Amino acid sequence: MTDRRRRHKEQRAAKLKAEKKKKARRELARRLVIALGFGILVIGFFAAGSLFGKDGTSLPPTYEKYRNQPTACGADQPEPEKPMTFSEPTQQDDLASVTNAVIRTSCGEIVIELDPANYPDTVNSFVFLARQGFYDGQVFHRIIANFVAQAGDPSADGSGGPGYRIADEYPAADFTYVEGTVAMGNGGKGTTGSQFFFTLGGSGSVLNPQYNILGNVVSGQDTLKKMADVAVSTRPGSSERSVPQETVYIETITIETAG
Repeated sequence: MTDRRRRHKEQRAAKLKAEKKKKARRELARRLVIALGFGILVIGFFAAGSLFGKDGTSLPPTYEKYRNQPTACGADQPEPEKPMTFSEPTQQDDLASVTNAVIRTSCGEIVIELDPANYPDTVNSFVFLARQGFYDGQVFHRIIANFVAQAGDPSADGSGGPGYRIADEYPAADFTYVEGTVAMGNGGKGTTGSQFFFTLGGSGSVLNPQYNILGNVVSGQDTLKKMADVAVSTRPGSSERSVPQETVYIETITIETAG
């Protein structure tokens, strides 16, 4: 074999290897984005009655599983969630003066600087649900170190919501999800409800700008680090390791306003 042919063969092999790596990265990003959605969101809305029981007060068995395992970070187990559904969020008269959401979790507090000016429907819904106590006692049902920690689902399996959906308020096309970004989970256009996620690390940059933005973490990075360190197991029906083996609860969410 001549040197020219050998070089040509080596260049071709290197090109094929690079294309294979690029394809693998695209596939990983695609899977992460798909997994970030509710999974079976639509089914969850229609199955809400069976999840919560006919009387509307029974706790879903998927949530009860989290109640039957240790509480993360050595914390005490809070009171259980109170199942609630709403037809739509009430408009908050003081939305323009809303500044922060203080989320108290089993692993500590997280302070989110909310952005009602740019994402009014998103922030209004979150503030409404927080003030109703909707999030109290709920769990973080999905944690992936260096990627996301997701909560806001009363069914605790990625299928639940508040009973309504809000408008899509996506960021600009060049938006990048950096560590500390807080956004709403969804299962596609027109499916945003109550689930939200924290971007935990650099892997969040693979996400497309198709999730409503809620705000940014301004305090509590140490709490997020503790949450990211919680042991996880493989999600049923998936190869994703994201099911917390110790339960991280949302204890309360307090909304702060200016003035």
